[in-house]
Amino acid sequence: MELDTLRHSCSHIMAQAVKALYPGVKVAIGPSIEDGFYYDFDKSDPFVPEDLKKIEAKMKEIIKKNLLFEKDEWDKDKAKEYFKNHQETYKLELIDGLVDEKVFIYKTGDEFIDLCKGPHVEKTGRIKAFKLLSIAGAYWRGDENKPMLQRIYGTCFATKDELQSYLERLEEAKKRDHRKLGTELGLFEMSPEMGAGLVLYHPKGALLRTLIEDYEKSEHRKRGYELVIGPHILKSNIWVRSGHYDYYKENMYIFNVEDQEYAVKPMNCPGHIMVYKSTTRSYRDLPLRLFELGTVYRHEKSGVLHGLLRVRGFTQDDAHIFCTEDSLKKEIKDVIDFVIETMKVFGFEEWHIELSTRPEKSIGSDADWVRATNALTESLQEKKLEFDINEGDGAFYGPKIDIKLKDALGRLWQCATIQCDFALPERFDLNYIASDGKQKRPIMLHRVLLGSLERFMGALIEHYAGALPVWLSPVQVQIVPVTENQHMYAKILKKVFDAEEIRTGIDLRSEKVGYKIREAVMQKAPYILVIGQREVDGCYISVRSERGEEKGKIISEVKLASFINQVKEDILYKK
Repeated sequence: MELDTLRHSCSHIMAQAVKALYPGVKVAIGPSIEDGFYYDFDKSDPFVPEDLKKIEAKMKEIIKKNLLFEKDEWDKDKAKEYFKNHQETYKLELIDGLVDEKVFIYKTGDEFIDLCKGPHVEKTGRIKAFKLLSIAGAYWRGDENKPMLQRIYGTCFATKDELQSYLERLEEAKKRDHRKLGTELGLFEMSPEMGAGLVLYHPKGALLRTLIEDYEKSEHRKRGYELVIGPHILKSNIWVRSGHYDYYKENMYIFNVEDQEYAVKPMNCPGHIMVYKSTTRSYRDLPLRLFELGTVYRHEKSGVLHGLLRVRGFTQDDAHIFCTEDSLKKEIKDVIDFVIETMKVFGFEEWHIELSTRPEKSIGSDADWVRATNALTESLQEKKLEFDINEGDGAFYGPKIDIKLKDALGRLWQCATIQCDFALPERFDLNYIASDGKQKRPIMLHRVLLGSLERFMGALIEHYAGALPVWLSPVQVQIVPVTENQHMYAKILKKVFDAEEIRTGIDLRSEKVGYKIREAVMQKAPYILVIGQREVDGCYISVRSERGEEKGKIISEVKLASFINQVKEDILYKK
């Protein structure tokens, strides 16, 4: 029995339970999803967490009855009459949207009838392990102009052990939530006062981001990329030419200045294209690799915004490679190597690859789409990398490879993308002088390694549960003097560490040492130096490590020079 079938059946039982407990509620849709299921309801007053317990209890009653799931086929008129009589307006709208004259109905005993194609399990008693998880708002059919419904999420597994394991992972995920840790660690804030989906970095968060950016700039220069910086706004005619105006306008911020229309950039591509066009290019100039940490803005719907993972203003580690067809696959494979190497540096050892093909709405010729798709496919095959096909999810100008990293809890995060584009060089009339003296079109690769820096930082925080590697920690060493008598020695130590470019904090508050150590632990400092009078008299330090096998242990009488070498080695080797 497939898990999707089990979960879809459980969502059906949940809807039945809700209708039994709250007869006036209207039901909408209830599919299975990656980690469980949901069902949307139209209820005049809001569900509260206590309601979930009542609904669970009613679901258990239905399961215990071991009712049959019976499939039936009705003509549209019969179905419409039934759901009209029961005032199920959302089901009526769904029926109106169906092409076939027959619709499928599922009955659960004599107690519940739902519009549904199935499949379902044979009887309700097949559901052995489920849990209702949360309540959220959701617009009907995802349209913010339509009614706001209440969505109840749940999960279901074949066994109680599998359910328990999943619930434990959920609890761990809550502890790692980057929104919670971002506030606790003083990294960033996002408040309605500033505007939804906009990030304000505090000093520690800005430092973390700078460390990531500096690493990326250095690695790009090593690989022959040239750094560029583009404006945040461009005239709308640029976006019309690129196709974004037709295919992406609803996600763009558009405004007028002196009777001319401008748009805040949602992408960095047109700016890089203008750099390419700024001079005559020869085949000797190619491949030309342009890199920008470019901040873009997209009008995401408020309902999909989620911490750093889905925002309206974010920075991409964006590059565009202009190359010949002869060098195309080499450039793609070099980017793949660059992505994998970068993921490993940041501590991600597993990933999942998808190849997304031509969407329904697109630009460019059929022949160019075939050439682009083949180049990406063959590059992955030649690298002997496994990948899934994601039909119809490419960019409007070209197919793409998505490399999703897997975190410590086994969750996938969208980061790296490689897009192969024959269309925009055609639209912007890009050329180079080939070896035979004739003009030819370059091919354009769009690529990001980490993707959105915001989303990557969210993934990074959750992967490490906030306890970042030493080289990325905003504070690498926290000094904790036991009493005021050790303040002078602690200040001297801080000056020494500052001179060695080791990021150091010092806690000079008149609090008990145990409290100050706990605070340092909560702030995820990799190393905590506890300085008492013995350390002052002996001119050494006591080190508590918060990483690795020695986590939580205090090692006494450590020589300062030895400790400095250890920290600098951590930084050098990205530990």
